[in-house]
Amino acid sequence: MSSLTTIEVNKEDMKFSAAHFTIFSGTERERLHGHNFRVSMSISSPANRNGLAFSYKILKDKIRALCDELDEYTLLPAKSPYLAIVEQGSQYQASFNGETLVFLKSDCKLLPIPNTTVEAFADYLLQRFLHDDDFVSRHDIAQVEMKVSSGPGQWGSCIWREGI
Repeated sequence: MSSLTTIEVNKEDMKFSAAHFTIFSGTERERLHGHNFRVSMSISSPANRNGLAFSYKILKDKIRALCDELDEYTLLPAKSPYLAIVEQGSQYQASFNGETLVFLKSDCKLLPIPNTTVEAFADYLLQRFLHDDDFVSRHDIAQVEMKVSSGPGQWGSCIWREGI
């Protein structure tokens, strides 16, 4: 069995700025606020006989593109059990615990996640990255870890392993 190498990329420009609120329960949520979220990723795969797993540039470009999709939006959790979101013309109306929050659709991204937390963002970005099955199979990827930070010292992560 050959050993695996791990490539980690964590660049200053791998980030997105977004507004969100975390839902803690059916009756408690944060107020709307924003962060400059940072994204980091590590990938494990065998190195080729030239000592290279794959080009870092490919990985950095993929992460930057994923960040660009979320940058400068209000992110809403479309799969929250506590938040009901309906479209009303050019707006989203989000109902939570008797309150109605109104957002311009053009300012929002509805994400297929249950909450707008760093761990949910990490899982979402990981699934979007893995959607490119060709990259994973072409480079014999064994493990991918996606991390999202909402501030210094605060990271959420999600891991995918081949065969699990």
